[in-house]
Amino acid sequence: MKKSRIGNSELFASTIGLGCMSLQPKKQLSETIIHQAIEKGINYFDTADLYDFGQNEELLGRALKGKRQDVIVATKVGNQWKKGKEGWNWNPRKTYIKEAVKHSLKRLNTDYIDLYQLHGGTIDDPIEETIEAFEELINEGWIRYYGISSIRPKVIKQYVEKSNIISVMMQYSLLDRRAEEAIIEHLNQNNISVIPRGPLAKGLLTENFLNKIKSEGYLDYNEHELKNTLIKLQQWAKNHDYKLHELALQYCLSTPNTATVIPGASTIEQLKANVTTSQKLALTKDMVYELKSMLKESKYHSHR
Repeated sequence: MKKSRIGNSELFASTIGLGCMSLQPKKQLSETIIHQAIEKGINYFDTADLYDFGQNEELLGRALKGKRQDVIVATKVGNQWKKGKEGWNWNPRKTYIKEAVKHSLKRLNTDYIDLYQLHGGTIDDPIEETIEAFEELINEGWIRYYGISSIRPKVIKQYVEKSNIISVMMQYSLLDRRAEEAIIEHLNQNNISVIPRGPLAKGLLTENFLNKIKSEGYLDYNEHELKNTLIKLQQWAKNHDYKLHELALQYCLSTPNTATVIPGASTIEQLKANVTTSQKLALTKDMVYELKSMLKESKYHSHR
């Protein structure tokens, strides 16, 4: 599978990665999916200490035993579970980050994390202190690089200006183009990679979309608009020799600074479907332009 460089780092990620959040930590199938992903050329695996109270990291650590040197492990920090685990608090403080990384390393059964990402962020955070924590972790050898997972333009721009992030993970898809309005080009100008999450829009951008449409619609699309748009996209995809999910993933990859796109997979069939996308022809500029004419230009109304 083709690989792309993440920012200006030495990390080269498979263009299709695997978002591990949907994997069930105690099921053998989950480990099988990870093993199959590696066999099919995927080398980028995304998790977070928040997922399943850390059990998702443990799952990945078990599955990667003996394969660690062949993959890129990306995890996240910043959401601190409350004592009773009935919820979590946002904690971007240096002391917490430097303590949390030790627990992630243990759960992942590794000596280092390739990409450590701040799992959110607000404009009121002690950003300089947070950056200092990540920089110290690099100097101490616990992490190789760091990034941020955020949909807040102002927060992202602060990190672009003040830090050495190599990537920004963000929600991005054919149905959610908000990042095009405020973020992607700015990151491209600063040689920072985009890592799209939610590229299939909760299953709406798959062949099974009719069963996924809800009465409240999706973001800027009401139910009627959503159905009509998806039908048009499906027909366009068919006319150009794509399946709808392949078109959705290729759209994310058409952004010049996308390093890897990370759909989830809870079955082997879903994993195989994701991998086949890497074998399809990339979208041309004209094709992207045509697609955009069928879609809404989403904008951030909050989280700015």
